[in-house]
Amino acid sequence: MAVYTEVPDGELAQFIAEYEIGDAVSCKGIAEGVENSNYLLRTTKGTFILTLYEKRVKLEDLPFFIRLMQHLAGKGLNCPTPITDRKGEALKTLCGRPAAIISFLEGMWPRRPTEKHCQALGGALADFHLKGRDFAMKRPNNLSVEGWRKLIADTAGRADEVEPGLRDRLAAEFAYLEANWPKQLESGVIHADLFPDNVFFLGEKLSGIIDFYFACTDFLAYDLAICLNAWCFQQDFSFNVTKAKLMFESYRKVRPIPEAEMQAMPLLARGAALRFLLTRLYDWLNHPPGAFVKPKDPVEYIKKLRFHQQARDIGAYGLNR
Repeated sequence: MAVYTEVPDGELAQFIAEYEIGDAVSCKGIAEGVENSNYLLRTTKGTFILTLYEKRVKLEDLPFFIRLMQHLAGKGLNCPTPITDRKGEALKTLCGRPAAIISFLEGMWPRRPTEKHCQALGGALADFHLKGRDFAMKRPNNLSVEGWRKLIADTAGRADEVEPGLRDRLAAEFAYLEANWPKQLESGVIHADLFPDNVFFLGEKLSGIIDFYFACTDFLAYDLAICLNAWCFQQDFSFNVTKAKLMFESYRKVRPIPEAEMQAMPLLARGAALRFLLTRLYDWLNHPPGAFVKPKDPVEYIKKLRFHQQARDIGAYGLNR
């Protein structure tokens, strides 16, 4: 279970007494999630999420995440809203950890995304990009090209344990992407981790986007490339062009995609695949015995990267300009 910090009843009661949310009825750990400790908090006035930010989330980044959620929610995006206490503060301390109480969103994430799910996602992602355009704060993407360099160095000694020859292939792929990575695409706030488990649905209607703790300032098109990887491959790792078409068509209706972004999409998709391959590889090789969370298999993204490496242009994704 993804609960790294246990919250005693007494400390919880003192903590929520600083808010106008009533008294605690129950507080149950949430099994899903990797980075933080999350609890489903029920009070006499409603249901909330209590999050304790663990060591992998930098303290200096938290104001960016909190204010971004407040900004997006204020613009009408269906996303969690940080709750402020009686002093107007959203970010506080509980059990020695930075902590926040966040509004609860109804819905479930799709275990096997359908074409309808992908269509709904496209429009929601474009809406997120537009609503984030006037967000004043910036945060660099620490898991872009320079971040990949460090991860490759940190995993080089054992990469071949996962697949023979992987170390050299990763080094070659990084060299290619570093030399060809785009520089002039539109930048703004991106989610950067919009996997199916971060998007809630009620049936096939999208009810909300969650988990903004990788959000950063980067190419808007890179967010689309991440979604191509996360949503448009089948269980056997074949690429579903219908899902990609519907996602892009829905996105374009809200925010037109410039020609330069479409041309760069195969390269961006390769970069997104490498990013998740490397973070999964690092976690796989450095998984401590007895840890709460089972690491995700990096082989999935080895296979996805191979598909993108063979894509000559956007036609490989069933897309057109």
